[in-house]
Amino acid sequence: MADRHGTDESPDRDPHDSSDRDPENSPASESQPAIDIDAVYDVIEDHERPMVTASELARAFEITQAAAIDLLESFESDGAVDRFDVESDPIVWYPTDLAAVARRERIVLFDKRREIVVDQPTQRTRATLFQFAHLVDSTGTDPGTRGYLYRIRPEDIWAAPFEELSALLRSVRSVLPRRSSYLEEWISDQWNRAHQFTLRTHPDGYVVLEAATENLMGNVARQKLSEDHLHAPISDTESWVREEAIGEIKRTLYDAGYPVVDARELETGDPVDIELSTSLRPYQEEWIETFLDRNAGIYVGPPGSGKTIAALGTMAAIGGETLVLVPSRELASQWRDELDKHTTIDPADVGEYHGGEKDISPVTIATYQTAGMDRHRHLFDSRKWGLIVYDECQHIPSNVFRRSADLQAVHRLGLSASPVREDDKEAEIFTLIGPPIGTDWSALIDEGFVVEPELEIRYVPWRDDTAQNEYSSADGRERYRLAAMNPAKIEETRYLLARNPTAKALVFVEYLEQGRELAEALSVPFLSGETPHYERQRLLDAFQDGEERTLVVSRIADEGIDLPNAELAIVASGLGGSRRQGTQRAGRTMRPAGSSIVHVLATRGTREEDFARRQLTHLAGKGIKIRETNVG
Repeated sequence: MADRHGTDESPDRDPHDSSDRDPENSPASESQPAIDIDAVYDVIEDHERPMVTASELARAFEITQAAAIDLLESFESDGAVDRFDVESDPIVWYPTDLAAVARRERIVLFDKRREIVVDQPTQRTRATLFQFAHLVDSTGTDPGTRGYLYRIRPEDIWAAPFEELSALLRSVRSVLPRRSSYLEEWISDQWNRAHQFTLRTHPDGYVVLEAATENLMGNVARQKLSEDHLHAPISDTESWVREEAIGEIKRTLYDAGYPVVDARELETGDPVDIELSTSLRPYQEEWIETFLDRNAGIYVGPPGSGKTIAALGTMAAIGGETLVLVPSRELASQWRDELDKHTTIDPADVGEYHGGEKDISPVTIATYQTAGMDRHRHLFDSRKWGLIVYDECQHIPSNVFRRSADLQAVHRLGLSASPVREDDKEAEIFTLIGPPIGTDWSALIDEGFVVEPELEIRYVPWRDDTAQNEYSSADGRERYRLAAMNPAKIEETRYLLARNPTAKALVFVEYLEQGRELAEALSVPFLSGETPHYERQRLLDAFQDGEERTLVVSRIADEGIDLPNAELAIVASGLGGSRRQGTQRAGRTMRPAGSSIVHVLATRGTREEDFARRQLTHLAGKGIKIRETNVG
């Protein structure tokens, strides 16, 4: 079994920072910077042999040989190096654990391409890079040897969670191996681009688009936008905006490379008597405070971090009529329960509007599909909403759901564990709703608010010759289906459940046929889109109460319903799905206490191997460690 990131890394220790060494034990003089063991390993690597002499170390660090000997003897006392006497040189020094040299983090910067390759990244490095870079892919071929490829895109800088450019640059410098004036100039330029256009409310009540310079207004805004967007110029740097076109103005300027700062005075709607009756965690209070400053944004946090509670706190802070949009009727019912459990709102002020109910109230919970239909749209448009909450907001770019995002005159709050899309339209999510708000996942894990799941990809062999031959003879999507339904996964699932006999477990499948086979083999229920609504709720309640300890669930569980958190998740198939799907499934085990495990089963020697790694890339970028195992 090979751990993808090694087993001895410390998430709290920066490999480039030696400030935590005991100064009394440091042999370096006060005029010399402290030298840590990683720096010694660097010298060993540079010499391309697994040993070093004191004189070589002295030349490398530009210190005296006596200081080098003191340095090596201090590391010897720590057990990091050992010594050996030879005739040609009195002593050579070598790492006690040669594997420690190979397991260390390495960071290579390709500044002109704005790419960063990281081998064996620590959790701290991954969390820092997540603030300003996009994890493109994992590299390498063998389990346990992969590094990560990051790319810094314009939208990563535009959405970086910093108030000042200087703070962003400090974060960049803290993780990269060297300063790059080219990269820092590019980052500064992109940061400035994100602050060139502002929407604001004129004292007379209409909306104005303001540019930082006359050139930007004339050669960018007025060239890209038409009279369908702008009523008329007000000055060389200001234009009167058509309010119904604000969403399109934002999209157009974003595509031109200039995200718009929305500083308008937004509607708050008619007052609603609602207060939060649940205590907020410190980071949830920070989310709400940031949202109220911006009037729009997306709470991005792992499942179990309390995004819904933070949304309820936001509703109470605004105190106006609220529309909550959700993907399914089950989630609508669960939102009603959360309002009843965590707020003081009168239940009579809460309504649901979907295929099962048609009630518009001061707080209305509706499905995206129903709210986007033309025959219902006027009912939603006629209400003076103060806040719209977009649950699972990654749906927004789709044609049906995006209609609701054109309601730009109100506070807009998105909720998502993973606002990523395989069609590269996540930038549109931030444009239509607002910028991401949220503490990085690793910080929540470090502070104990959620438990980091143990993630493992298990490569399962073919154990049935007939099934393997059928796979070899197939092509296209049929090959994918056969690999997903490898019969050996039933045996592997049974083994993993037996290894965790008391754990509440969810087994995810892509295909109904496989779900039925697994449920029958395990003698457990199967929850799918074919399961009637009342039966779904009964099974969910039974799982929550512990009456049912294992459920096999189809892809309806990824977003259509809010499953109770589990202690064990097994992904038997569905690896061709999105990065978001991988995040959702892993997140089913993330909660404030207790251990949690996620096993992803991939048929060895098939494209499922690549699919599994791709699907979990998003989680790796957030600081979650991933282990890989070849099943015998």
